[in-house]
Amino acid sequence: MFQGVLRKMITEEGSPIKYFLNLENDFIAFNQYLNRTISLSFDGTACISCKAEKPIFRQGFCKNCFFEQPAAGDWIMRPELSTAHLGIADRDLEFEKKVQLQPHLVYLSLSSHLKVGVTRDNQIPTRWIDQGAHEAVSILSVPNRYLAGVGEVALKTILSDKTNWRKMLQNDFEPIDWSEAIHQAVDHIPKDLKPYIIADPKIIKLEFPVLQYPEKVKSLNLEKENFYTGVLKGIKGQYLIFEDQTVYNIRSNEGTKVKIEIT
Repeated sequence: MFQGVLRKMITEEGSPIKYFLNLENDFIAFNQYLNRTISLSFDGTACISCKAEKPIFRQGFCKNCFFEQPAAGDWIMRPELSTAHLGIADRDLEFEKKVQLQPHLVYLSLSSHLKVGVTRDNQIPTRWIDQGAHEAVSILSVPNRYLAGVGEVALKTILSDKTNWRKMLQNDFEPIDWSEAIHQAVDHIPKDLKPYIIADPKIIKLEFPVLQYPEKVKSLNLEKENFYTGVLKGIKGQYLIFEDQTVYNIRSNEGTKVKIEIT
């Protein structure tokens, strides 16, 4: 029996990618449990920031922490709102400087379809793994989060910045012409950012530990159902995929206290 508060799974690049769940006092290497029966029990909630056993509001935070902690600022989801490069605080300037004033990448990734995104360069390929991307490429390397956000906003005029998670889990995607996609994206990068274009972008391919993809996707609400048991058939993005086509998103359930039994 494993138990603890859910945080997003730790990943390690490989063929296939390796997944680990850190439950404070327990550590689960999930790949070894493919084809095994996993039982999940809801055991309450606890904020990933203040640790209080309060209802989770968003992103693993209780309501107070979501509106107060710098790690939940609007610039996380909208990098173009970053202001640390100007010396202007959103919630905590020192925290924001540490995160925002790092090299960032603007990238293209293919999961359900071609999309654009932003991440710190030390989060590659973790960011792509978490999205369930089959292939991805960085096209712009900039010195801070704000400039990455500017590049992303420009590319959102021609590309989506969202993943269709159902299609991603069904392995439903169409191959693309990367040369054409990169050329089109580069053409839409603002003039001021042209010097940051990556000259020789490399396409990265990712392999996920999935034995069986679902034909129809049923999302598990563990807090509502309290208990679930099923045979683990794969892991992709931050989802556990079960034989009965049920899927469970670990990341979107951060802050959920669980008991896990594997037989």
